[in-house]
Amino acid sequence: MKIMSIANQKGGVGKTTTAFNVGAGLARQGKKVLLIDFDPQGNLSQYLGFEDDNLPTINEIMLETVSNRKIEIEPLIRTNRNENVDYIPSNISLSAAEFFLTNSMCRESILKKILQNPAFLDYDYIIIDCLPSLGILQINALTASNSVIIPVQTQKFALDGLSYFWSVFEMVKENLNPNLKIEGILATMFDNTNMSKAVIQSLQEEYGDKVYRVKIDKLSEATYSTHEQKSLVNDKKSRLGEQYNEIVRLIADE
Repeated sequence: MKIMSIANQKGGVGKTTTAFNVGAGLARQGKKVLLIDFDPQGNLSQYLGFEDDNLPTINEIMLETVSNRKIEIEPLIRTNRNENVDYIPSNISLSAAEFFLTNSMCRESILKKILQNPAFLDYDYIIIDCLPSLGILQINALTASNSVIIPVQTQKFALDGLSYFWSVFEMVKENLNPNLKIEGILATMFDNTNMSKAVIQSLQEEYGDKVYRVKIDKLSEATYSTHEQKSLVNDKKSRLGEQYNEIVRLIADE
């Protein structure tokens, strides 16, 4: 089982689109995939077509784990049959996690403890869509993960956000998860302007081969995909879908 976080401190960089399409792309290759929405905004849950079913979400699973109460995980795993992926949804209640985790023992490792449940053993990939914050939830995600994909919007100030995230990554790697690695830095919303080209060049100069050679273009089809709750990777006519499928092939070939 491989656990990957999709993370960046900066919002609006394509984290949710990346998480959904990487997950759907791996499922296309016959992999068993679980997506975890780890953002109180719940955008990934909406993308997956989740409607409130009165069952616990990731927030309640975290809370029960912090309180050392047993919780049956399997009934809480939902399925999107169109994309052939399983998922655990989120909602705004997850924003309270910072509060109840503050005084918890091993508070950085609660998600890691959850993912050790036997219910997750059969998955080839678990993908965590992180919130745009450098708080305890993101630290939990990185502590639980084997690797991280960092989407970076190719626009002004993008490198500032990446540098902040990089410091948290290094802290987690040094103190909590020495095996954590960079899966790849993914340039998103590329629009062929001088600004986008300059950001790509700066990323390659600073981070070298950690930057994927494949970049994700800025196209309206990403918005349509979200609205229609359908992946790009399963649309044969989608240019973005093919770009994400290239990323999927790189991940699966490792």
